[in-house]
Amino acid sequence: MTLTTSHRPPLVEEITAKLRGLIHSGEWPLQQRIPAEPELMAAFGVSRGTLREAVKALAHSGMLEVRRGDGTYVRATSEIAGAAQRMYLDHSQLHILEVRVGLDTQAARLAVRHATADDVRALRELLEARRVAWVAEDYAGWAQADWDFHVLVARASANPLLHELYVSFGAVFHADLLRQQRRGGFNGLPHEGHDGLVDAIAARDEAAAVASVHRNLNSCAEWIQQ
Repeated sequence: MTLTTSHRPPLVEEITAKLRGLIHSGEWPLQQRIPAEPELMAAFGVSRGTLREAVKALAHSGMLEVRRGDGTYVRATSEIAGAAQRMYLDHSQLHILEVRVGLDTQAARLAVRHATADDVRALRELLEARRVAWVAEDYAGWAQADWDFHVLVARASANPLLHELYVSFGAVFHADLLRQQRRGGFNGLPHEGHDGLVDAIAARDEAAAVASVHRNLNSCAEWIQQ
């Protein structure tokens, strides 16, 4: 008799992968509570123990957060984003900004080379949305448009790993923007690193793009250290 080896992954790994897919696809949005255990057990045809092991694995990676007596919530869209969010809690704003200098600079360089006309148009639309929100004192909307702008630059780099690393800054960056906005004299519509960066991307001017990013982040560093 010939023995055959099954290539099917263990059931817990299989369910973990399915849960991860629901998060990564956006079907389970960030900060939202996932369905209750009985519903998921019925949907996947698994026991409570198997489901809890899968949830535990994703909670350990930082993608899910189990809140006792309240349910389980989506905390990050990938393991790398979950790990990054935990890591950032142990570092200062300045340290995080210094890491962003490297990511923003490389994103700008690559976006100059790879961004499409649609990317440039979308970037300008986000800057207009940011301006409108700032003037209307819709600071949550302003911070979101600002962050979406930077994420789009990273996506336009055509480097999916750089984009994923950049997205991992999301919650930290958003909270930091709102914290800075509450300080008197803060300029919520800087030209450098935003309008100037888009102009450089559109002109395929790598040096100008990098210079714009550096001026913006140097200004942010000075603001943080005040």
